[in-house]
Amino acid sequence: MSGSAETPAPPSLSRWRQRGLILILGTLTAFGPMSIDMYLPSLPAMAADLAASSGAVQMTLSSFFIGMGAGQLIYGPLSDRFGRRRVLLSGIVLYILTSILCAVSGGVWQLIGLRLLQAMGGSAASVVARAMVRDFFAGNQAARVLSLIMLVMGMAPLVAPLIGGYVLIWFGWRGVFWVLAGFAVGCLVLVLTSLEESHPPERRVRYGLFGTVRTYFRILSHRRACGYLLSSALAYAGMFAFFAGSPFVYIRLFEVAPEHYGFLFGSNIIGMMALSLWNSRVVLRFGAHRLFAVGTVIVAVSGLVLLLNVVAGFGGLPGIVVPLFCYIASLGLIGANGLARALDYFPLTAGTVSALSGGSSFGVGALAAMAVGAFRQTDALPMAAIIAAAGISTLAVQYYMTGDSAADLETGHG
Repeated sequence: MSGSAETPAPPSLSRWRQRGLILILGTLTAFGPMSIDMYLPSLPAMAADLAASSGAVQMTLSSFFIGMGAGQLIYGPLSDRFGRRRVLLSGIVLYILTSILCAVSGGVWQLIGLRLLQAMGGSAASVVARAMVRDFFAGNQAARVLSLIMLVMGMAPLVAPLIGGYVLIWFGWRGVFWVLAGFAVGCLVLVLTSLEESHPPERRVRYGLFGTVRTYFRILSHRRACGYLLSSALAYAGMFAFFAGSPFVYIRLFEVAPEHYGFLFGSNIIGMMALSLWNSRVVLRFGAHRLFAVGTVIVAVSGLVLLLNVVAGFGGLPGIVVPLFCYIASLGLIGANGLARALDYFPLTAGTVSALSGGSSFGVGALAAMAVGAFRQTDALPMAAIIAAAGISTLAVQYYMTGDSAADLETGHG
């Protein structure tokens, strides 16, 4: 079923209400970045405190990625059937409880399991917030709003590593999880007081488990929708490889202080926020597909340059930081535009499309992170090779699965 056949008219919103929604939904999408990025500076200290290997500690990151992916695949269809708000609140409560348990955990394997459950809770906020964008906006306007939400969300990875570094110094790595629990409590209050239901009963789907599976297959069999989702997931896999590898590359290999790691990390997020802002201003002019395609070219070239620099030993730390900046920044063109294009084909099941988007990104990202952790952290080559492979694959999938006539792509007919 194409987008044109099932597209509901979005509600009319005042400018102030639009701005309020962008702020609230952007905050909700920050559960993933906050839970990942605030945690990164603590990985080496956590390994020492728990007497665990770097690979075992990185599994706490990989388990979070798996939980975020699996959770979105569950919560997305549930929000299509039962409404957004109920699903959102239950996920946030689960996140709060598991964050507290993470703070008092006694070993690395216990922490791995708790991080999985913590992610299952946080995934509800991420998937429901993106689905709500399609409830309120359509087409290139949805891409514009998603870009603005990425600006709000971008504040989390910008400040989280800095906060995490100082929390580590002052309170130890367990303090990070108490801060995350406090963040979730704030979001719970925000949803209860300021966010109404966006998916009313008359628009909800009525099918059960088998209907959900059929919907997933229907989306995945739509070449262009699947192409946008898959190429976006591959692009984000490079970022997850950066998450897994950069603490050890920067802190151990290049002896960057843990409290300064956030500055290097944050520079990438500033680049992503800048391109998200630019995308929000020009997407109505150039169209989501064209800007998406430009982003896939940038990640392919940046990943290849990164790999060549590491293999040749060229540039030292700047030789790693600069191509990584270009790679991560270009996600500001890929994430919002790719999701908006996929959502346009299936607007009534926006939760399921959003679930596939987040689930595939975190699923492929978990594989990328585990691949980095499988190698001994003696140099930057594992991280660089996986990022390069992700970038080149992103461009290839985009070209072969979404690169049809611009007129057809921009009208949204499949």
